[in-house]
Amino acid sequence: MKKPLSIALLVALGACAPTYRPQPIDVTRYHLGAPLERTTVAVEPMANTDTFGPEYQAYSDAVRAELERLGYVQSVSSTPSGYIAAVAFRRTSKGAFKEPPPVTIGVGGGSYSGGRRGGVGVGGDVGFGIGGKVRELYQTELWVQLRRRSDNTTVWEGRAQSGSVSGTDPDQPAVAAARMARALFKDFPGESGITITVK
Repeated sequence: MKKPLSIALLVALGACAPTYRPQPIDVTRYHLGAPLERTTVAVEPMANTDTFGPEYQAYSDAVRAELERLGYVQSVSSTPSGYIAAVAFRRTSKGAFKEPPPVTIGVGGGSYSGGRRGGVGVGGDVGFGIGGKVRELYQTELWVQLRRRSDNTTVWEGRAQSGSVSGTDPDQPAVAAARMARALFKDFPGESGITITVK
């Protein structure tokens, strides 16, 4: 009696999609230790920076929000501010990698038996992956200089840097900008010359 040849096509989904947590942020601040007056401030691009697109705007807005939280009032255009907050950011590619495929297909073989004295056996299985995104690694740096407008003296300067993976929630400009600005102004003005890590 002949048995039909059977081929099983099994599609196994991965347990879950890769999860990318926000990376720690390294923060360094510099200042002279003198009290910083809470007065009006204007947020402007740092000199010699060419980042004026929507991504820069996300970082500028995040810095403005943190300064407001600290008690600095945004100046109106008709009134010169007491301080200028000069903002710059840089986003640098650090390479790429391919995620493991989210779907694996296994092909299993059946068998066929024939005749009284003869037969052919077919068996085995093969697995291969489908999909898997190519992700890029980025390092983002945010700089802020707080300058006194009257004499253009820098009274406080801070830098924050962190890594991210392209196409993930922590890499979205508004999300990344808010996290980095929050870390940069944590415990403002912070300890001068000391690098801290904010998770």
